[in-house]
Amino acid sequence: MATLKDIRVRIKGVKSTQQVTKAMKMVAAAKLRRAQDRAVMARPYAGKLKEMLGSLSAKVDTSRNPLLSGRPEVNKVLVILITSDRGLCGAFNTNIIKLAYKTIHEDYADVHRKGGVSMICAGTRGLEFFRKRDYNILKGYPAVFQNLDFSIAKEIADTASGMYLRGEVDRVIVVYNEFKSVLAPNLKAEELLPIAPVSAGKESSSDYIYEPSPSAIIDVLVPRHLNTQVWRMLLESNAAEHAARMAAMDSATENAKDLLRSLNISYNRARQAAITTELSEIVAGADALSS
Repeated sequence: MATLKDIRVRIKGVKSTQQVTKAMKMVAAAKLRRAQDRAVMARPYAGKLKEMLGSLSAKVDTSRNPLLSGRPEVNKVLVILITSDRGLCGAFNTNIIKLAYKTIHEDYADVHRKGGVSMICAGTRGLEFFRKRDYNILKGYPAVFQNLDFSIAKEIADTASGMYLRGEVDRVIVVYNEFKSVLAPNLKAEELLPIAPVSAGKESSSDYIYEPSPSAIIDVLVPRHLNTQVWRMLLESNAAEHAARMAAMDSATENAKDLLRSLNISYNRARQAAITTELSEIVAGADALSS
């Protein structure tokens, strides 16, 4: 049975941990607000650019631009995985790594068995996981979210598009957390390349006049579209990470409260038992002297 001193030490330790988790929750909440604003502001531009490019690609011969034309067979796949740099964010990294693992071993099982899957890992957690298991990691970006910059998104997009143009990969998939709400991140495995045209039923009803021509505009929009989409995915994942960390630290703080309540009850019971034992000894001693 734990002594009074042992229980006091545990209570002190839990209180210290509770202060840390409460502070981390407040820091994550402050960072979440900024990250959420950046992600939300990037969505309209990225979405409209994707819509315009898809609409244009439905009007022209996509074979003129290799990034718009799919391959008849998929023999090589590039998976871009976006995770966080740090832990203490609940199941945020575990869930997205599971989705990446499922994408590789189920969706592209035949390609993986032939050694045709390569990876680009943005974020320390995913990079460490797949590197330890000897996956073909072409590039790693550890600590990417400590100084998140558009140039990183451009570098990733340029690498992916360059490999696709050279025929080194037939498909590019991005696995990331899309920010939906604090309690419900949206796990996504999104196809980045080839860029799929919009079907006739989804095409915009507006009648645009394109100058100089749709094909010329597509050549300009494609690299900008890829850069913007990767940048949006990084921002979404960053916001989702802070939301997950805030929720995890809030849960840890509440658990610490419950643990403190239980420890205080145990402490009081132990103290009462010690007092009762001392009183019994005093009474027994007094009876012995009187007799």
